[in-house]
Amino acid sequence: MKKVLTLLLLMNSLVSLAQEPLNLNYYLPQGISYDESIPKPKDVIGHEVGAWHVTHDKLMFYMQTLAKASDRITIENRGETFEGRPILLLTVTAPNNHNNLDQIQKEHMALSENGNTAPISQMPIIVYQGFSIHGNEPSGSNAALAYAYYLAAAQGPEIEVILNNMVILLDPSFNPDGLQRFAYWANTNKNINLNADTNEREYHEVWPGGRTNHYWFDMNRDWLPVQLPESRARIETFHKWLPNVLTDHHEMGTNSTFFFQPGEPDRVHPLTSKMNQELTREMGTYHAKALDKIGSLYYSEEGYDDYYYGKGSTFPDVNGSIGILFEQGSSRGHIQESENGLLTFPFTIRNQLTTALSTIEAASTMREKILNYQRQFYRDIKNEVDKNKTKGIIFGDNKDGAKAWHLAEIMQRHKIKIHELANNVTLNGKSYTKGKSYVIPTDQKNPRLVQAMFEKRTTFTDSLFYDVSAWTFPLAFNVDYTEVSSLSNAGSPIAELRPLSGTVNDQSNYAYLFEWNEYYTPKALNMIVEKGLRAKVAKSPFVLKGKRYDYGTIMIPVQNQELNPSELYQFLTQVARDSRLNITSVGTGLAKGIDLGSNDFDPIKKQKIAILVGDGIRAYDAGEIWHLFDTRYNIDLTKIDIRYLGSANLNQYTDIIIPSATNTALSKKNTAKLKDWVKSGGTLIGYRTVAEWFNKNDFMKLKFKKDSLIAKHISFDQKRDFNGAQVTGGAIFEAKLDRSHPINFGYKNDKLPLFRNTNIYIEPDKDSYNNPIKYTNTPLMSGYISGENLELLKNSVPFQVQQLGKGKVMAFTDNTNFRAFWYGTNKLLMNAIFFGEMM
Repeated sequence: MKKVLTLLLLMNSLVSLAQEPLNLNYYLPQGISYDESIPKPKDVIGHEVGAWHVTHDKLMFYMQTLAKASDRITIENRGETFEGRPILLLTVTAPNNHNNLDQIQKEHMALSENGNTAPISQMPIIVYQGFSIHGNEPSGSNAALAYAYYLAAAQGPEIEVILNNMVILLDPSFNPDGLQRFAYWANTNKNINLNADTNEREYHEVWPGGRTNHYWFDMNRDWLPVQLPESRARIETFHKWLPNVLTDHHEMGTNSTFFFQPGEPDRVHPLTSKMNQELTREMGTYHAKALDKIGSLYYSEEGYDDYYYGKGSTFPDVNGSIGILFEQGSSRGHIQESENGLLTFPFTIRNQLTTALSTIEAASTMREKILNYQRQFYRDIKNEVDKNKTKGIIFGDNKDGAKAWHLAEIMQRHKIKIHELANNVTLNGKSYTKGKSYVIPTDQKNPRLVQAMFEKRTTFTDSLFYDVSAWTFPLAFNVDYTEVSSLSNAGSPIAELRPLSGTVNDQSNYAYLFEWNEYYTPKALNMIVEKGLRAKVAKSPFVLKGKRYDYGTIMIPVQNQELNPSELYQFLTQVARDSRLNITSVGTGLAKGIDLGSNDFDPIKKQKIAILVGDGIRAYDAGEIWHLFDTRYNIDLTKIDIRYLGSANLNQYTDIIIPSATNTALSKKNTAKLKDWVKSGGTLIGYRTVAEWFNKNDFMKLKFKKDSLIAKHISFDQKRDFNGAQVTGGAIFEAKLDRSHPINFGYKNDKLPLFRNTNIYIEPDKDSYNNPIKYTNTPLMSGYISGENLELLKNSVPFQVQQLGKGKVMAFTDNTNFRAFWYGTNKLLMNAIFFGEMM
């Protein structure tokens, strides 16, 4: 009965709020005074918090104004987003602490050093609070307005104690570009008379929505890979301070209430300590008390997990910190009907502010306990290192220095010590080359983070995952790696990675060669063909001047080019430098195997590539491809929205990519148009669900393996878990390669780790040569897959290519460009584009 009355009161208050003018007092704790010299949000941004969705520029202006007005706050710009917006950080603490901030930071970081015994009774606790990493989950960043005002203006002993004993790192917008995009949508569709109808346009964003950053990435998956500028800024701050608590304010479905961690008890990564979860649970009592006080419904320990370390609320857990996820039911605009009554934007903001305040109350009260936990965390892992027989990990690729360099770059962003390889060495049949290989000692501050990045795990206590179940970095990069029992092969420690470089060894009057193994070779080849130069690709290996050249070697003849020999040399020198690879000058075409004039060298044509985007296309997949072309390879990629595909002239394109899409994304008319285009000679490349669409619409003839699993002997309440256990949320599998096939040019090994998060299984073609990539009979390398699905996966094929008229159709069952850190399979798409006609 009490709960029913509380809900009725809550609904009445929401209706009342929707009809009355907003006031900052609705959000703020009452019974305390506020410094009148501190400007309120409305004084700067021109409207009350929650009356409109704050745009990032207004949010920035207010934070800058506060920093000027308050001696409790300093502000810094840590970089820029892809769209040029500042990545801000406010440091909030007592004025006396500001005067001693460097010393506080130094003493705090000493907690993580082995043997530290410094007293902590007077040591401030460090709390990092971040808001709205998903731009269309805006209540967090809007709450940051009122929260920053409170921190600057609140008076009295309670706030004084908190600020004296705490340094707050306030990140008001984890995702400036996405926040700006969503604010535009919500504000331009707002009615004077607020309309709560769920069918109202305000609550239905146009594709791709404001959730993501500029390249449509879910940035809450990038804390571990750190491939995006926003992530790199916050990771640098994290490692500079090693905050004791990090909070991550999100939104969820409109019909939900409010969630705070801990999450599902059985879905915690094994490397996360039990004490971490106990402290998270204790802090949860403060959130519950605060939400009870304002009558807000909430839940905990269900729905969300603490497994993937690439999320903001889980990454801290492997670093001796406490990560806390907050999820608020979203109004997705200004007011919306929900199962819990009218859900207003101000109500969502108030919940976020309330838990931001309960966080600092909990951190202040539990300060010594949490500081001691962090110190003990680093003592414990030091003991683990001493007992570990593995003393280091060597990783590298003797054919591809760039991939190994970028993996080393991630290590350095996480302050993981790495060394050069002292000398070339072969271990367990794997060759490691000095300059293209690195050594990670296990004896360092946080070897548990290294373990989290390098381990392979295939057994789990729970079969349900909120995100991926595997992310093993050397497999993602497709580099060789070996655990070693000594550091005898370790060279000098690397303080800072030297930039990658490339050269041409000499000028030639005959030809230039470069193998296709290096990561940036597609960038180089594109530069060459864009210049109007002739280039050819070797379909067979050969040996020239004692050097073996593999499948896919690129040859640029000197004669009959648009540039004279001297100009060509200068241009290729620039290509080598920009693409960070070595190009070899040769003076003869006579070789062992095919000669340079052989018909087994196929000409490379200039490619013009388009990608379909818009409603029905999975924005993440499309954005990852766009990012790959635009930021890594500098290859023009035309984004064609499905809305105007029917009127677009496709004849100019050699290749069109369809990322994962719904079966109804393309109309019958557009389907016919694409089919005619392929028959005229185009190459159509589809990902994930598009494979089934290809088959259904007669672009390809594919046979799929289907499961026949039936739920038996389970109750109704077990149905969700039964179905969830069949989801392959993200795991890594081994495939065998036919290295002579053009789709595999550039891969030196005949095995390749593939990421997959679908249950699409294609049966192999009856002709073995039409199965250039095929899963092995024991494919699971890391992650979770159900037994039924594992059987279907064995010996299936993740790629098929077939002729349609004069053109080609290619299908990948899974994403080869996953989250920008799956470097190891990026080249498959490049091969499909540059070498498609050869397949």
